[in-house]
Amino acid sequence: MGKEEFSDCSFRPTTVIHTSALISVENIMTVRPKIARFAILFCLGIGPLAHAQSEPDVEAANRPLWEVGVASFGVKSPAYPGAAQSVSRGLVLPWFVYRGPVLRAEGGTVGARLMKSQTVELDVGFGGALRASSNDVKVRQGMPDLGYQFELGPRARITLARPSADAIVRLNLPLRGVFEANGGIKQRGFAFEPSLSYADLNVGGGWGMTASAGVIIGDQKLSQFYYGVPSQFATPARAAFTAKSGLITPRAQLSLLYRATNDLRVFGFVRADFPGRGVNRDSPLHLKDKGTAFGIGAVWTFGRSSEMAVN
Repeated sequence: MGKEEFSDCSFRPTTVIHTSALISVENIMTVRPKIARFAILFCLGIGPLAHAQSEPDVEAANRPLWEVGVASFGVKSPAYPGAAQSVSRGLVLPWFVYRGPVLRAEGGTVGARLMKSQTVELDVGFGGALRASSNDVKVRQGMPDLGYQFELGPRARITLARPSADAIVRLNLPLRGVFEANGGIKQRGFAFEPSLSYADLNVGGGWGMTASAGVIIGDQKLSQFYYGVPSQFATPARAAFTAKSGLITPRAQLSLLYRATNDLRVFGFVRADFPGRGVNRDSPLHLKDKGTAFGIGAVWTFGRSSEMAVN
């Protein structure tokens, strides 16, 4: 939910994009489930890459309109905020960046830029999270698996400061619908994830970095997905529990990037969650008050456009 992964929902273009995207995904899942699983994995691959900030999200001058390559990375993360077990994935996937004036694939999202001014940008993005089998999460044994999750929704980004040409301080306001791919597509609720971020393309010696801090707030439906225990799954060791809406977890993240060559970048991130501050900490599915996720990987770029992006 990520996850590192919005604005007024009454803004009409977002409604159109939500509807068309959902219909498209449902059709794909119905007709070609193998293709759908690959598509979700592909987007989940982009998600952790963006989340790990393989390129700090700063609109610098003289950047190619598009870049393509291959990314390899490993991620280890709690199955959900408050889980005692973690899930790990290692993937090698195609990687791309596209910096068009409307369609974008960078900066922590894949989607459409709807509006941009000197200080405010509004876009629609797509992100994802890994699945967790209930057989691997002891406290959830006998309950349904947590399938692959993907998120779709608007994000407002407000520029608060530009300390240098390569650095930016932003307030990020994403609001996303959360969907689960697990024997079909199911809507699992909404998440609001405000955060404050600082990104710097050049901190010296070929290094770049991004630091962020924020919170994840879920509606009742999303909280129930993670922390609820319906009566049919209650056991002597796992009491029935109805989750409530509100704070899921505070979150802080640090990402680093090293440019080994023009074509090779190595990156990593560490993220800390504090679900013990959440409103559902009394759930029998909540076992840990703190959780840490981390990842490391590399991107090899083998093609880029001669045309430069215009912001």
